Amino acid sequence: MKRFKIFAIVVAVVFVAMSTAAVAGTLQDVRKKGFVKVGVNGSVFGFSMPDKKGVWRGLDVDTARAIAVAVLGDPAKVKFVALTAVQRLPALQSKEIDVLCRNTTQTLTRETVNGLNFCHVNFYDGQGFLVAKKLGVKSAKELSGATICVLPGTTTEMNAADFFRKNKMKWKPVVIEQTSELNKAFFAGRCDVITSDSSQLAAIRSIASNPKDYVLLPEIISKEPLAPVVRHGDDQWYDIVNWTVMALIQAEELGITSKNVDEMLKSGDPRVKRFLGVTPGLGKDLGLDNKWAYNIIKKVGNYGEIFARNVGVNTPLGLKRGLNALWTKGGLMYAAPFH
Repeated sequence: MKRFKIFAIVVAVVFVAMSTAAVAGTLQDVRKKGFVKVGVNGSVFGFSMPDKKGVWRGLDVDTARAIAVAVLGDPAKVKFVALTAVQRLPALQSKEIDVLCRNTTQTLTRETVNGLNFCHVNFYDGQGFLVAKKLGVKSAKELSGATICVLPGTTTEMNAADFFRKNKMKWKPVVIEQTSELNKAFFAGRCDVITSDSSQLAAIRSIASNPKDYVLLPEIISKEPLAPVVRHGDDQWYDIVNWTVMALIQAEELGITSKNVDEMLKSGDPRVKRFLGVTPGLGKDLGLDNKWAYNIIKKVGNYGEIFARNVGVNTPLGLKRGLNALWTKGGLMYAAPFH
């Protein structure tokens, strides 16, 4: 009996030590080095791409900056690593990056076999097809025999194969790993069609010499919930990234913006007071400062602001909120309660 008790105590100590190590992992590493290392696309306008001055901009970039603010209080304390679709998951698995913010679709295989955790969705999308208007194609069901540019190692490639098989049509994939090279191939006429998430197709069209020469076909052939990704086994880091995305959404729902956040500190609404850290507690629960959410909105903005400046109707992409509207306005953007 005595030996059993000693064994049980040793097991318990080891378990606690392992749990503590797992929890401390990424957050501890990030604070030690002083920045968050984030995997991004690097060539999708509106989501993650350097501007002419070399400044990274986009919806995924702003999501990454919000994470940096939550943990380090500064949106500049982030290092972006451009990754191809093939490189992105191994880079996260091997700890080359701390978090992946690269228009990556949540799937069962990625969350199980690949050992990854997807956080809250920051963009709901669906796969479509972009063609040159001069082809006269009105529907994806007219694409039998077409050559189609597609990225390898993506859900896009599998979805396209499923679509053509289901509709008993033939297709000729043109597989190129680099997004920028794939776009060049499409514009050079090496393929009739390019297929990807609809948001990316809008981004590709926006950088064409004459965007009006290209048309998005009406079919959406998949569900693409895009979200930041972290590794299994680090619950605290998952919580921080997950609740950072939801903080962006919650702020919009509460009417808190980068412009009025200081005034909202005076609000009598208990939800606002908890969210902004006037009533302490939520920051401690995450291992962060009580003003973590206030800092995010002050320095990055809420989800609506991020969407509008990067991909909204007044940008070259011209995207409507659609599924990415708040749940109160017919969309899917919904944050869990902050209490």
